[in-house]
Amino acid sequence: MPKVLIIDDHANVRLVYREAFEAAGFDVIEAPDGRKGVDLFTSDRPDLIITDIEMPELDGHSVISEIRQIQADAKIVAVTGAGLHHLPVAHELGADRIFEKPLRPRDLLAAVNELIS
Repeated sequence: MPKVLIIDDHANVRLVYREAFEAAGFDVIEAPDGRKGVDLFTSDRPDLIITDIEMPELDGHSVISEIRQIQADAKIVAVTGAGLHHLPVAHELGADRIFEKPLRPRDLLAAVNELIS
């Protein structure tokens, strides 16, 4: 069963993503901020990371950079509701896919399935 790490400071967003991914057969772990997300990545080594960009403790851009230093080939999806200007930066830092919030969980699930297949 593939493992997905969801990093987002909004509990309701994590819940929606968790429900969609668990229904699709994924094991899900989650973190409420970037620092905890990087720590969970280091300890649990998920197959894919979904990270918000605007978060406390460590923003998504820093999360992407730190995860790339730990594991260069990690699969990373970046999402943001804070403006499209964040997405090109996330892509340049190494996000494999980028999305603007709000997005449908099925669109996120399709991208994740493509990345881990």
